[in-house]
Amino acid sequence: MSRALTLLLLSSFLLGCKPASDSPQPATTSIKESTLMPSTTQPSTFDLQPATHWWHPTAGLTWQWQIGDLDIDTSIEADVYDIDLYVDQAIIDELHAKGRKVICYISVGSWEDWRPDKDQFPAEVLGKDYDGWKGERWLDIRQIDKLAPILLARLDLCQAKGFDAVEPDNMEIYTNDTGFPLTYDDQLKFALWLADEAHKRGLAIGQKNASDQVKELVNIYDFAITEDYFYYDEAEKMLPYIEAGKPVFAAEYTDLPGDFNAFCEKSKQLNFSAILKKRGLDAWLETCS
Repeated sequence: MSRALTLLLLSSFLLGCKPASDSPQPATTSIKESTLMPSTTQPSTFDLQPATHWWHPTAGLTWQWQIGDLDIDTSIEADVYDIDLYVDQAIIDELHAKGRKVICYISVGSWEDWRPDKDQFPAEVLGKDYDGWKGERWLDIRQIDKLAPILLARLDLCQAKGFDAVEPDNMEIYTNDTGFPLTYDDQLKFALWLADEAHKRGLAIGQKNASDQVKELVNIYDFAITEDYFYYDEAEKMLPYIEAGKPVFAAEYTDLPGDFNAFCEKSKQLNFSAILKKRGLDAWLETCS
């Protein structure tokens, strides 16, 4: 059986095997990512039959964001969970059985030394260390041809595991000290490419920060995710998403000063979906009452 056919059959099996009840289901087995990830030396199989439909979230949805570990607390009441690509399949299935939508977190602008595909990145696309985040380095997003096989394999895995959407972290990159002379246009080209590839796979995609590109992306991206935008008084820059009926999932962090209650009041006025998180993005959160 070909790799492409195996992947498609496995994807269909995973999507069809949801737990029968809302009670938590223990993860008895863990799917090996290598069996799902297409070869990075071959064109993506999903480019052959691009999807025409994907999830279109609406403004006002509640959300939970847990990236700091793979042991996800599925008991939190939220319409949407944003979790790491490499969580166990049983977690995604359980959340779907509870009626949650699930976003697939991947980093598209940085290399992470703990990922299973870390050795597939060519040395020439690796830039300076990502200040403050040990084990991460910036990527040269201009070299899409060299990044594409790796990032498309990740999107294929998001699709195969049944995620509803993707969070492309670190897409806001050209203003950072990456070691590369990246420009606004480089970032925009990369963002448009990511959206096209996500949609081909039937995945919604969220704009992560990058508020200066809202006008170019709001009609293409399906939602937005922001960090500390109330603290830095940038929240209103994301209003075009709300005006388009699309949600803004806004996270504020506990390691910065500020009145979260005041942020919540502003969030309600703007119809944002605001939560308070620790910077490590474990299960803890505080919601607006």
